[in-house]
Amino acid sequence: MVSLPCRSIAGSTKMEQNMHRHIYLAAIPAAFVAGLFVSHLSTPARAQAPDGKLTAQIIDLTAMTDADIGAQVPNMGTLRSKGLVVTSNGTVAVQTGNVPKHTHMGSDEIQYVISGSGTFWLGNEQHPIHAGDLIIVPKGTAHAGSEATSGEFKVLSIKLPPQASGDMQMMP
Repeated sequence: MVSLPCRSIAGSTKMEQNMHRHIYLAAIPAAFVAGLFVSHLSTPARAQAPDGKLTAQIIDLTAMTDADIGAQVPNMGTLRSKGLVVTSNGTVAVQTGNVPKHTHMGSDEIQYVISGSGTFWLGNEQHPIHAGDLIIVPKGTAHAGSEATSGEFKVLSIKLPPQASGDMQMMP
């Protein structure tokens, strides 16, 4: 993993925040970028087997509807989530809706905003987000969607390592 020196977003100017956003995007592993590129081609999404054996496929994330993603997760705001890849090293899911503020103590989370815009809690601050943003959430960092201003949020969520059962702590 490439480690880039940069300050927390909290004390940065708008120009520095935009520069940080571009630095983060430049640090995306080539495999992730390739996966996003091929995601625009069309095949129905099927969850990968948890045994670590991947199935070659192309998934059009932008075409996935709430019905394709599944029912709302109970007690989790308007969150809908569909696992796409499950391996011993990480998971990839497509998610829509808004989830209450929470942390994960055992997993880092990376979210790529596919559609929607509004604000997102990251740490103790709300930040404007829109389609195309990459959100990096280190273990233990409070985060949540909060106010959608244009369409419902749809994100590609990557958890490294996979989120263990009981690893979500709700925040006030």
